[in-house]
Amino acid sequence: MPQNKLRNQQSWCNRIITGDARTILKTLPRNKIDLSFWSPPYYVGKSYEDDMSFEDWEELMNDVIALHTDVLKPGGFMVVNIGDILCFADPNMPRIQADSITRKKSPVTKKDILKIKKSNPNANRHELAKILGCSEQTIQRRLEDNNVRGGKSSVGTKVQMTGAMVWRWAESAGLYLYDKRIWHKDPAWMNSRWHPISYKAIDEYENILVFWKPGITTYDRGRLTEKEWSEWGSRGVWHIASVRRNQRHEAEFPEELARRVIRIFSPRGGVVLDPFVGTGTTTYIARNEGRKWIGIDKSKRCATLAERRTNGT
Repeated sequence: MPQNKLRNQQSWCNRIITGDARTILKTLPRNKIDLSFWSPPYYVGKSYEDDMSFEDWEELMNDVIALHTDVLKPGGFMVVNIGDILCFADPNMPRIQADSITRKKSPVTKKDILKIKKSNPNANRHELAKILGCSEQTIQRRLEDNNVRGGKSSVGTKVQMTGAMVWRWAESAGLYLYDKRIWHKDPAWMNSRWHPISYKAIDEYENILVFWKPGITTYDRGRLTEKEWSEWGSRGVWHIASVRRNQRHEAEFPEELARRVIRIFSPRGGVVLDPFVGTGTTTYIARNEGRKWIGIDKSKRCATLAERRTNGT
């Protein structure tokens, strides 16, 4: 599919296109998309982010959001599923100092080390470790009151609130935060008995940010049954299990998540866009729910999988 002729074609939708979303979005017809639902790269170390710096990620997100201003219908929605970056490396962030009194593998205390240092003033930490029968890292941790589990040379990390960044980019593009849902996943599903050594919570939710393009929005309560409105349509927290096996893609979201967003925020026969389509969850559900679709992905492999999955071939 040529990447510069889509605006002049009648059959521009119901397609999966390989290419950079920033390039393809410029070729789409104006004011034709009812709903854009997507989950972008999160900048959390996935393989498809290997060649991307944080500044590259910011530029990608900002550009893609800005391009939605033209393609969305007035009154249409852009819905972004995104999680916060929980371990964002920041060289200005002080190292987290932690004294885990219940999980120490070595009984050696700071007091023990200082006592030995007093009688061995010239001993380095390797020599102190040998005397005390522990690792040199234990000596460093005790003396510096510092948890260096992340590595002695790695920088400190903090939480980066990506939702606030997306909100800022969207509003700059003329898209306004209309609603917010929480996708509550099952916590730590790979090992339900795992608990962090710190006071930090287990990551078990992501944000569903709903942005509106100014214009007349049609409210149709008939899109859901009364039971569906009661159970999840009007609820702020959606309890949906994670994808257990990411065999097609390492960052799939569940079909039920796409189904709910598409059912609520697009009409039957409307057009649903996913500019980071991956293996086609959004487009597959859009077709099943009686919508037209268009998916974009820079990976030829993903685009091929998405097309086959969406078309049932």
